[in-house]
Amino acid sequence: MRAALMTRYRGPLDVEEVPEPACPSDGVVIAVHACGVCRSDHHAWAGVDPDVTLPHVLGHECAGVVVEAGPECRGFRPGDRVTAPFILACGHCRNCRSGQPTACDAQAVIGFTIPGAFAERLALPTADRNLVHLPDAVDFVHAAAMGCRVTTAWRGLVDRAALRPGEWVAVHGAGGVGLSAVMIARALGARVVAIDISADALDRARMLGAEAVIDARGDCDVGSAVRDATDGGAHVSIEALGRAETFANSLKSLRKLGRHIQIGMPTGSHATVDLPLLDLVYARQLSLVGMRGLGAAGFAPLLGLVEAGQLNLGALIGRRIGLDEAGAALAAMDGTAQPAGVTVIDRF
Repeated sequence: MRAALMTRYRGPLDVEEVPEPACPSDGVVIAVHACGVCRSDHHAWAGVDPDVTLPHVLGHECAGVVVEAGPECRGFRPGDRVTAPFILACGHCRNCRSGQPTACDAQAVIGFTIPGAFAERLALPTADRNLVHLPDAVDFVHAAAMGCRVTTAWRGLVDRAALRPGEWVAVHGAGGVGLSAVMIARALGARVVAIDISADALDRARMLGAEAVIDARGDCDVGSAVRDATDGGAHVSIEALGRAETFANSLKSLRKLGRHIQIGMPTGSHATVDLPLLDLVYARQLSLVGMRGLGAAGFAPLLGLVEAGQLNLGALIGRRIGLDEAGAALAAMDGTAQPAGVTVIDRF
């Protein structure tokens, strides 16, 4: 089969013939019809994710059709349209048993600890616990665009932030997960201010429902600008980039008793930050919450909103590309300003 193989960090992805994946006894093999290109893939491509070893196939936002099912797989069969969370839970550890699959102690992570979906076919273990049936109303490209970004934004706002209608949400970074947060927050009846340094990204955020946008370039005091736009500060602030400066801006954007949700993955020099504990966390009584992924059981209400037409996944898509363009798409994510919208591979 064809796969975009990473043989060195920060280099081209060479599309090569590689062996077909073996079907796990409790899993499936899917024919990949679409796969998103995510900022997390860029982290792995850049060599900052310790779970990735070379050579490797990236890609964790998959959608496709089951072509083979193992003898221990009961809930899926060839021909089923499916997607999956990027964190595959074991189902047996203490965290899984307590209903927290994203904190699984024995998790497999698609495109990071196991081969990913920048390929024609993909093997997925523990299918009955992790695979998600894809409704006919949701096409493969839209499901890939949903990927980890929409699912993560959904859990961040609904579960971790307990967002309520009428509250203000500040979204720091209008990339894939940030735009997803804008769209979901509006669907839930919240008011949104989006912050970015890209005019194109801010235009797309406004199109998806942001009531206000803030260009963070230059000497903009983001915290003050958000507090002015939201009559005293956001109730919930989403940090969607994993950068030290946007983390600080997120905290400064919150009103008293506000909730900061850390969705962006910090790497390199951004992995450790100065925390304004007295002036912000203590004085404003802020809550700081970490956030990573959504388990398979959490997909149903989100897909229900998509089927009902309340979430337009197509509006997130910026580009559709072929498999041989995956490396260039990752390289384009270098720097602070990102291409607007989500890139999806739909030609393999």
